[in-house]
Amino acid sequence: MKPADGPPHQLGLTMTATVSISAIEKRFGATQTLKGVSVDVAAGEFLTLVGPSGCGKSTLLRILAGLIPQDGGTIHIDGAPVDHLAPKDRDVSMVFQSYALYPHMTVRENISTPLRVQKLHRSARMPVIGRFVPGQATARAEIASAVEAVARQVEIESLLSRRPAQLSGGQRQRVALARAMVRQPRVFLMDEPLSNLDARLRVHMRGELSELHRQLGATFVYVTHDQVEAMTMSTRVALMMEGEIIQVAPPQEIYANPADIRVARFIGSPEINLFAAEADDQGQVSVAGRPTGLRTKPKGPLTIGLRPEVIAVNGGPSDIAIPARLNRMERLGHDVLLHVRPEVDADTSAIVRVSAAEVEALRMRGHLEERLTLGAPAASALLFAADGKRLPSRAAQGVQAAERV
Repeated sequence: MKPADGPPHQLGLTMTATVSISAIEKRFGATQTLKGVSVDVAAGEFLTLVGPSGCGKSTLLRILAGLIPQDGGTIHIDGAPVDHLAPKDRDVSMVFQSYALYPHMTVRENISTPLRVQKLHRSARMPVIGRFVPGQATARAEIASAVEAVARQVEIESLLSRRPAQLSGGQRQRVALARAMVRQPRVFLMDEPLSNLDARLRVHMRGELSELHRQLGATFVYVTHDQVEAMTMSTRVALMMEGEIIQVAPPQEIYANPADIRVARFIGSPEINLFAAEADDQGQVSVAGRPTGLRTKPKGPLTIGLRPEVIAVNGGPSDIAIPARLNRMERLGHDVLLHVRPEVDADTSAIVRVSAAEVEALRMRGHLEERLTLGAPAASALLFAADGKRLPSRAAQGVQAAERV
């Protein structure tokens, strides 16, 4: 996107604000959609609310925008409560999944709508007589300048005379962004704005949104069910499930150190591999009776998780070794996904990500038709208790190490 230029409406000087969401509750009839959700967003941060459909993330965003009321809790923007304010008074702009463009208006008119409502007298907004209302010339000039500036920034200045029906999906998305930007809000709210685009354009627009955030410096609260969007654009990710926020952390942190087995399963593609395990009286962890080189507390049944990329196939001695049989391969160019059936549990499947060269080497040696050994270092394993909570673990390097767990 191009940098904006030119007064009187100087884009890039957008004010920014903190957002504090505290104990928000929402019910629809007997169903509780939000269960005391709390999260703080720093000024200028890009926070993404991610989770499966129905988890309450869009409802939370609409409450933040003032479009629907909450049943409990409070929202503060820059330390001031906004629960009593109408949407237009909260100094936020929202981009909807459907873009919500006016089909009878041109692109120019769509973008200018927020400023026309804000700056022009009601009679001056009327399509015919509005041009003859006195005292509005300066405001109209400022609006025109603002529209031109934001159109240049999102590179749609050649489309200003068209109507939405004459635009592609990507162009309509840019118009929706421009309409949100033109008011220079302190907080941008985005509800799955890329979901209607094709795969190639989504990748492109992820980069555009990240660059837009960098240029504006405004606070972004973004909603998506797509973990790739969450991981590639965000300063922090808040994973929601069943009306609650399970974990809030930077993208790499939420991937490497999930606090809950639900987080581990949702974040990561392909999904993490999970195997039933057991910790004995000394805290030694085993899978199907085979020691793994891990220790934890307390004893009892647990689950061990291994990301597809940390597993080696027939790679020699490993802390964790699991026999398996190959079911099928999924070739992705440089990488190959091996879908295997571990022998430790007939009901468990696993996915291993390896390079195409490794697969060719296994094939040349005839190993793909034989029993495979899935190996991984103990340090790469994630342990979860029976209730799904993350367990601390250490590689078994003597009694003292075990006692420190």
